[in-house]
Amino acid sequence: MNAKIQEKIASRILFFCTVMVVLPVVMILAIILYKGIGAISWEFLFSMPRNGMSAGGILPAILGTLYLVAGAVLFALPLGVLTAIYLVEYSRDNFLSRLIKLAIVNLAGVPSVVYGLFGLGIFVTFFQFGASILAGSLTLGIMILPVIITASREALESVPQSFRVVSLSLGASKWQTIRHSVLPHALPGILTGAILGIGRAAGETAPILFTVAAFYLPKLPTSVFDQTMALPYHLYVISTQVPGIAENVRYGTALVLVFLVLMLNLFAIIVRSRFRKRKKW
Repeated sequence: MNAKIQEKIASRILFFCTVMVVLPVVMILAIILYKGIGAISWEFLFSMPRNGMSAGGILPAILGTLYLVAGAVLFALPLGVLTAIYLVEYSRDNFLSRLIKLAIVNLAGVPSVVYGLFGLGIFVTFFQFGASILAGSLTLGIMILPVIITASREALESVPQSFRVVSLSLGASKWQTIRHSVLPHALPGILTGAILGIGRAAGETAPILFTVAAFYLPKLPTSVFDQTMALPYHLYVISTQVPGIAENVRYGTALVLVFLVLMLNLFAIIVRSRFRKRKKW
């Protein structure tokens, strides 16, 4: 078998594998769009729920999801980036640093329901935040921390060592080198971690079930210590616990959640692409 035939066979196999990955995603999106588009209306998106969620819209659930995602990212992104900077730039390669890195990798695989129980015990009960936006955001923030730390570490390690050497040789301090010569070039990779974290935080049900989510609230929250509705939990309840909800309403809620996650990711991708254009290597 000559090289050209082997190349064709390999390309066909790789194309088939790609189709097998993409096709289920396309089918899921198509089904949700087909069955849920009929429920989308101005009232459905921008009105308050009525009659125990049997009428009205899902505005509190949409805003609640945005509140929780924003709170999680505001907590996890700075902490995750600073942790990654310490591990890459300051820590020595010893038993403690290797143990920390191993713990971060293991935390990324912990089921979300465990994070929910942790948030219930620490933030809701111990710190007495109660079932609130603050408790839910902190729980989601801790859940996405390993993803952000790992992505930030890889981004920082990808910056050529020569950038650091040149900066230090010109008299810059360690922090000035990191601030001006390393971080600007690592930002696209750091934002990739933020994108992955946003996607996970917006779609999780178990952590907010224990710490913040309410099925029906006829008004919007007024502080971070209030409960809120959220699209993932709302979708779970109307699909499994409430009889008589029309099918298009369930799929419409799923469509709004998917669209919201896509828009958040699209915004982060646009910001990342702007920073990526500044790269000179």
